Amino acid sequence: MNYKLVFHILGLILRVEAVLMLPAAVIGLSTGRDGTAFLLSAAITLAVGQALVMLPGKNMKMQARDGFAAVALCWICLSLFGALPYVFSGVLPNYVDAVFETVSGFTTTGATVFTFMEGQPLGVLFWRAQTQWMGGVGVLVLALALVPKLGEGSVFLMRAESPGPIKSKLTPRVGDTAKILYSIYIGLTAAEILCLRLAGMPWFDCVIHAFTTISTGGFSVKNASIAAYGSLTIEWIIIVFMFLSGINFALLYYAVCRNFRAVFQSGELRSYTLMTVGASALIVLNLVCHASWALDARTVTDSVFQVVTLMTTTGYMTYDYVLWPTFSQVVLVLVMFAGGCAGSTAGGIKQIRVVLLMKNLRREVQRILHPRVVTTIKSDGERVDEPILSGITLFFFAYILLLLIGTLVVAWDDVGFTAAFTASLTCISNVGPAFDILGPTGNFFALSNVSKLFLSLNMLLGRLEIMPLLLLLFPSLWRKR
Repeated sequence: MNYKLVFHILGLILRVEAVLMLPAAVIGLSTGRDGTAFLLSAAITLAVGQALVMLPGKNMKMQARDGFAAVALCWICLSLFGALPYVFSGVLPNYVDAVFETVSGFTTTGATVFTFMEGQPLGVLFWRAQTQWMGGVGVLVLALALVPKLGEGSVFLMRAESPGPIKSKLTPRVGDTAKILYSIYIGLTAAEILCLRLAGMPWFDCVIHAFTTISTGGFSVKNASIAAYGSLTIEWIIIVFMFLSGINFALLYYAVCRNFRAVFQSGELRSYTLMTVGASALIVLNLVCHASWALDARTVTDSVFQVVTLMTTTGYMTYDYVLWPTFSQVVLVLVMFAGGCAGSTAGGIKQIRVVLLMKNLRREVQRILHPRVVTTIKSDGERVDEPILSGITLFFFAYILLLLIGTLVVAWDDVGFTAAFTASLTCISNVGPAFDILGPTGNFFALSNVSKLFLSLNMLLGRLEIMPLLLLLFPSLWRKR
């Protein structure tokens, strides 16, 4: 590993994080609450970042291992330093709680240890939302857009951080691709802020919920989440923007460029849309037939909202789905597994993996029936290489393995199987709320520090799609070159 280059990248990212703490500091100082906590946190983060950047080093050529290591270490350091404002302000004096909240923010998971949201300092609420907005497309993608000084090697950073098995650049230069991604990201955020304001939501709440919708994070300023506003208009605005944020940003770029053929040819988008519509219809049918709900706008809205918020791994709430029939809850668990599209801000396994796994299963059945037939798997008209298919299978195995290990760890707290299993699922899928006592009206505060730390690790593994963090465990990665 090129240690000096990795430390240099770490320093750059910490400097970016220190600067991004300043808006929360300004809000804290203007309201007279906890502004100094953010200034102190920013000063410490900036000092460490500057020290790492100034380490001497001439070899700035990056290889794949350097990119994976830098991404994994950057996300860990961002979380450790991003937790400082919570501790210094006294809002979360337990550092483990602060780290859990920060990891949940940066990974856009939305699981929280806060037991009460109303009355929290505005600076803290803004920082929670901003961590999710920063982590949505990726903090390193943001850095590449702001400080594109790493040349050709920066492609390894984007490949390691960007979700999905098939990586592609929108432009030949990675820095330009990063700028396009963030232009779309900022445009969606601004559009949602305006729409929510026109729907009657207060300005501060508009900004917070736009940050946490477009990033598919789900942090809210209300205990009752979106249900607190009691507005169908607001809920449908958020449904639309959650759905858009779960689409591959490359497809959104093609739509802006009027390349609609590429959009409509996307098999992943079709799968994503059909699963959303199908799951919503099943829940409406279940609620009307088995729970005596009326077939009206509220039933349809609650059903669609909960499907979209969990499939895109946002995690907002308009109704406590723990009270729904078991069938509806199982449907929600299934969409939590699937997640959104690759190249979006959503978590989960990703729709493209689900589609390719199904195609691979069909091919294996055909091989049994016709051993001599040679078939290839295609995605959007292009052949998918066998190493990619093998990687998807390994990813799915690692995903299930980590899910089960997480369930085992949380079960030690004796919270019940449903809560333990869905807590592990919601963290590795970066969804947020779980089921049972950890459902949308609950929180993760009562879990032990061991469970919180392991779930924090699961959140990072889910956001970085497992491999970058697992590579840190291999001694060969750390050999100096």
